[in-house]
Amino acid sequence: MITAEQQKELQDRADKLRDYLQIDDKREQLAEEELRTQAPDFWEDAKAAEAQMRKVKQIKAWIDGYEGVRSATEELSLSMEYFREGICDEEEVDHAYSHALAEVEALEMKNMLSHEEDQMPAVLKIVSGAGGTEAQDWAEQLMRMYQRYCEKHGYKTMITNLQDGDEAGIKTVTFTVEGDMAYGYLKSENGVHRLVRVSPYNAQGKRMTSFASVFVVPLIDDSIEIDINPAGLSWDTFRSSGAGGQNVNKVESGVRLHYKFKNPLTGLDDEIVIENTETRDQPKNRENALRHLRSELYELELEKRRQAQAKVEAGKKKIEWGSQIRSYVFDDRRVKDHRTGYQTSNVGAVMDGDIDEFIKAYLMEFE
Repeated sequence: MITAEQQKELQDRADKLRDYLQIDDKREQLAEEELRTQAPDFWEDAKAAEAQMRKVKQIKAWIDGYEGVRSATEELSLSMEYFREGICDEEEVDHAYSHALAEVEALEMKNMLSHEEDQMPAVLKIVSGAGGTEAQDWAEQLMRMYQRYCEKHGYKTMITNLQDGDEAGIKTVTFTVEGDMAYGYLKSENGVHRLVRVSPYNAQGKRMTSFASVFVVPLIDDSIEIDINPAGLSWDTFRSSGAGGQNVNKVESGVRLHYKFKNPLTGLDDEIVIENTETRDQPKNRENALRHLRSELYELELEKRRQAQAKVEAGKKKIEWGSQIRSYVFDDRRVKDHRTGYQTSNVGAVMDGDIDEFIKAYLMEFE
């Protein structure tokens, strides 16, 4: 059973969160911001109104997060009193402590996500590496892992582009993730994910290594200005493939955007290629592809800032874009993150979307 010291330490952490997050000030701010939404002409400027509603939602999310912490710590305190009076047992107290600890840690981790982009939705793209069917199957497993993670956290996902593998799996998939702090949490997944297993696609039953790259960028809206040079844009159209109804393979609704520009990280000429098959409406797919382009350009600018900051903070580890970040060794029942050293033997849970501890370890070390 937990000790009185453990309870006090947890209560102290909760009190510090209340002070650090300025919860009382946020309650006053929320009342003021909600009052603005009640103006008769509030929805006349739809873009400004949507921005205001997002602001209200973000403030309310911090207050709700702290209320969860406060409720859980009060429940723990009550359980300790009940135990002393013989009304409940040790198991109930320990359960209340575990719940309160989880609430406090979740809010502490969320508090690390203080950058503007952390609040945004995300675009997550998975690309299979060399290795044919085995690598394409691995990419599909990663897609399922992230979809399960999003389901558990109440995030809404929408596939915007999917290319099936030659025999099984997928070559690439891009999907959007909308929800509280989606980019802030998922940005830790950027990089190369390595699988080691006895391949079911190998007749000799050999142990094989496969790779897939994961790219995560913040999904920005029209409130953030991104300069796009029209001269650098070009378009292709193509017929979508896979399930999708009568238009599939009949109408060229899929779009492929090419954007040539000078990369702010390298100073060299570069090209971004984005495919979108989200809808059967080609103009809508063009609009979605442009939004994704703005998101990728925004991420490049953020990376430029991060690299400049890293030069100043030379003591911190450098995180290279596209570096190998995690190994999944199925036979040895081990998943290890090479950046933080965190690992687990519960491979099945990880592949079912239980990656919170990996994300937490990353944020604790790098944020």
